[in-house]
Amino acid sequence: MTSSRERNPLVVSGVVSDVLDPFTPTIEFRVTSNGKYILNGCRLKPTQIANRPTVEIGGDDFRSMYTLILVDADAPNPSDPSLKEYLHWSSLLSPLSKKKKI
Repeated sequence: MTSSRERNPLVVSGVVSDVLDPFTPTIEFRVTSNGKYILNGCRLKPTQIANRPTVEIGGDDFRSMYTLILVDADAPNPSDPSLKEYLHWSSLLSPLSKKKKI
């Protein structure tokens, strides 16, 4: 039987271990771009994410703040990751915002 950690796209793609330590999610969040849901670990073409994404975060503790970052774990490409862990952007979020354009 396969564990949920082994099916996690962040584990399968190598983001967990290369960029992040193993973790257990504590809130739900949803990222959309051009009206389409973006899944963890999926590859996107620049044209698919030309517009700013919309991020919705869950949780009801409005005192909590979260930092959302977008990194390329194997920049510029998987066969030549010479710029490994390239930071594209970061944003501070709180559940109060519920929906935010990054």
